[in-house]
Amino acid sequence: MTPDRHAQRTAESGGVPVRRFAICSETFAGMSFREACQAAQRAGYAGIEIEPAHLAADPAALTSAQRREIRRMMDDEGLGYVGVHSFLKAPPGLHLTTPDLSVRQRTWDYFARLIDLAAELGKQPVMVLGSGKQRQAINGSTPEDAVARLTEGLHRVAPAAEKAGVCILMEPLAPHLCNVVHTLAEAMSIVRAVDSPAVQTILDTHNTAAEQQPLEVLIRQYLPWIRHVHLNEMDGGPPGAGQFPFATVLRALNELNYSGWLSVEVFDCKADGAAVARLAREHLTGAAEPIRD
Repeated sequence: MTPDRHAQRTAESGGVPVRRFAICSETFAGMSFREACQAAQRAGYAGIEIEPAHLAADPAALTSAQRREIRRMMDDEGLGYVGVHSFLKAPPGLHLTTPDLSVRQRTWDYFARLIDLAAELGKQPVMVLGSGKQRQAINGSTPEDAVARLTEGLHRVAPAAEKAGVCILMEPLAPHLCNVVHTLAEAMSIVRAVDSPAVQTILDTHNTAAEQQPLEVLIRQYLPWIRHVHLNEMDGGPPGAGQFPFATVLRALNELNYSGWLSVEVFDCKADGAAVARLAREHLTGAAEPIRD
């Protein structure tokens, strides 16, 4: 989507910059990526965030022609390209922090290829480094070992990401999802150690489970490094299926002039994706209504 079309959507929503709602592609499980783009557009979203496994079993192996076609699919629906997440689900057998050096090197090599993919799909994308199963401490490693290996690996790929215009986001994950990096403070320790503009962080609402500070305080403290936002209920469900205070988050982001994307991320994708997307969009629109007053 062109900047003018983004501006038009912002104006139509009452001039509120945080109303740049996107949705993650795996919401539309069982659909092709083209169908997912069409469903996202019909549900009222301005952008789409891609799970690479939605594109291919080996997404880094997509040809240049296939990558151009994916861009056309987004453009055809007037959707902005947000970036990628869960990008180590496919192919299997990858792990970022394993003590097995050969597997670890192969994984970071593949990570570098995914940076190229993310860059070819559109301008200034994010890469959300959640991937709990592929980053957690395993096989006798401690969380400290895993953090050190994450930091080392990000040091290695950061120059390529910076050159490609890709921003890698170190994501805190709830403790039940991963045994490494649970809070924004812990994510920021890695961001600061890598010390690259290509490595920043993300606010994911359901991954605030281990945070001790109020949401508005967290946002105020870490917004300079928050390059993206995921919106979901504490159980990973779609906004509106629980009681998460999305209005508090949207208000704080708006007051601090956050202008990035806000992606709906749903973990249970067995339901009717189109209906889930529509209901989540309606709930978030309602949550943002008081901001316009």
